[in-house]
Amino acid sequence: MLESSGARTLARGCAVLALVVAGTTGCGSGGDSGPAASKATTLKLITGVKSDPFYITMACAAQEQARKRGVKLTVDGSAQWDVAVQRPIVDSVAATRPDGLLISPVDTAALTPSLSQLQSAGTKVVLVDTTVSDSSVGVSRISSDNEAGGRTAAKALAELMGDKGSAIVISVKPGVSTTDARIKGFTEEMKAGHPAITLLPVLYDNDLPATAASQIQATLAAHPDLGGVFAGNTNTAQGVATGLQAAGRQGRVKVAAFDAEPDEVTALKSGTLDILVAQDPAGIGAQGVDQAIAAIEKKQVSAQIGTTMVAITKANMDDPAVSKYIYKDAC
Repeated sequence: MLESSGARTLARGCAVLALVVAGTTGCGSGGDSGPAASKATTLKLITGVKSDPFYITMACAAQEQARKRGVKLTVDGSAQWDVAVQRPIVDSVAATRPDGLLISPVDTAALTPSLSQLQSAGTKVVLVDTTVSDSSVGVSRISSDNEAGGRTAAKALAELMGDKGSAIVISVKPGVSTTDARIKGFTEEMKAGHPAITLLPVLYDNDLPATAASQIQATLAAHPDLGGVFAGNTNTAQGVATGLQAAGRQGRVKVAAFDAEPDEVTALKSGTLDILVAQDPAGIGAQGVDQAIAAIEKKQVSAQIGTTMVAITKANMDDPAVSKYIYKDAC
């Protein structure tokens, strides 16, 4: 889910910032395209929010990799980031007894019983992007190093702010593994490395852009010295951009955001967002297929895989090495 930020004084230092996390790195369609699995092998992918370009990009790559590997993969996803919406999808998939399930759980704990039951029935579960707290769930976990991404966003934002003023984090909701880690990395870096910047309490928008827009406007009214915002995901970044425009503070309040969805890239070009910490959802999707097949075929599986992240700015966004990380809104 999204974020952003880009250029100006960062143009010199940010060029292409690659955060390569420990483990195998997946890129593009990525992954091993070795021997095909059995034609009878069936995989399911349940994404976090099916309309989100991050997950669309992941699904497109997973489908392409499944075709290469000769297996059948079908995709479903939540209409919104909500356990009550995702749980019935998981239960429906469980009834079909697929060989493998790739899933981005929308909560770190609430779906654990359902996923454990799936595993016990023989389905190989691979956690993609988000995870659950119970380490017994999932034969493989594939995601970005979100703490490192949060630290990167903090460093970039502090530089744009001139290491002064106040900053705020607006994110989805507590209990989401990826965004929790981003907040942790951001907060730790700001407190340790940029003590002159005052961190305001974290706000949560329940993944609703309109809420984020209202929150940033209320924050501006209460804290006129607000100099920076860290938007924890895509929808939050969209709402923050809208709120800043409505308040006439576009460009003056610097924004670091996660992800590189089409709307965020447009905001980067216009100067509403200043830097985008882009993940590699395509690599996550392709690696997820490969790890599920490996588990099904009783081959070696990587328990933990980290994928690349890059910092996209207005200055480097047209570089092919960077632009390939911009997300899709359709396959």
